[in-house]
Amino acid sequence: MKQPTLEVALAALAGVVLLALLLQGWWRMRRARQRRMLDALPEGDRIEPGLGTAVSAATERIDSDGGADAIDDGARHRADPTSSLNVGGPVPAALRLTPRLPQRLDALIDAIAPLALEAPVSAEMALQAMPATRRIGSKPLLVEGLDVDSGTWEPLSLGHRYGELQAGVQLVNRSGALNEIEYSDFVQKVQAYADAVGANADVPDMLEVVGRARELDGQTNPLDAVLSVVLRANTVAWSVAYVQQIAARHGFVKGGVPGRLVLPAAEDGAPPLLVLAVDAQAALAALADDPQASAVRSCTLTLDVPQSPASAEPFPAWHRSATQLAKDLDATAVDDHGQPITLHAYASIGEELQRLYARLDALDLAAGSPAARRLFS
Repeated sequence: MKQPTLEVALAALAGVVLLALLLQGWWRMRRARQRRMLDALPEGDRIEPGLGTAVSAATERIDSDGGADAIDDGARHRADPTSSLNVGGPVPAALRLTPRLPQRLDALIDAIAPLALEAPVSAEMALQAMPATRRIGSKPLLVEGLDVDSGTWEPLSLGHRYGELQAGVQLVNRSGALNEIEYSDFVQKVQAYADAVGANADVPDMLEVVGRARELDGQTNPLDAVLSVVLRANTVAWSVAYVQQIAARHGFVKGGVPGRLVLPAAEDGAPPLLVLAVDAQAALAALADDPQASAVRSCTLTLDVPQSPASAEPFPAWHRSATQLAKDLDATAVDDHGQPITLHAYASIGEELQRLYARLDALDLAAGSPAARRLFS
């Protein structure tokens, strides 16, 4: 039997290498496709409202880009320092609420581009074609489909088929209004997506959309209200564990961030009603069993007004919790100037909040509504 020549051996080796490369490429494409599908699945709103300095709309704009703990370091304050609602000091940016309800497009707060399909498409195909990132600058990009069976618009769901699609970008959030550069990015991503699914995109005029965004930002900016009250120790410092123990008596549970305790809302999937926070570094030291580094002399109780409906009575809950926690912790409730907050001040804040709720209602952005939760995020 003849021995294989060198050429035959090299050819065989090249074939093996080529096969390995093809298998590797196939595997990478499969993994990438799975990641894109997972990224594109409908999910809860990951744009989490930041807790700002005061109810006067001194709210930090915080944005999440696909990660639950990512923070926009460029967040700016929407503040009116002369407002009588300014009752609290700065709140750490790590205090963030996480709405779990799915986002839905809303013509009031989104610029929407219809995508006319040549033929119905499956959710799997529509999801695979989604952009690698569903962000337009600091704004979320959403895609919905018209289910061929139910005839209703819905977030893309596996196993469904859609006769029409529509893509939208949020006009305003706590990072500001949609600008020309962000809208151009939206148009490019929508056109690429339309080409991938075989659709014709009808995008709105840039000047009209940017003008709407600025107008909406101007209307809602003064209504971006966050209440914060600082509970300052009267005598000895507290341990983080002690604060957690006292807070637990009043219904607070641990949040997802060290040093954060939350009072859950009665509504399923809603953001917490209140947030009680101690210094995050002290909380981490407590986890590391470092008693000296975990001592704190203050904590902050915060209510993000647009995130909770007035019917849930969030302000009375905030007032009541501040009073009870101050008593149990032997603390004084103070404003951002270190001055004790009086009963008269609480009453004044409550009256101004009623006017704020009415103004939100007039804009069809009632506190606690899905649109308000998205816009004030």
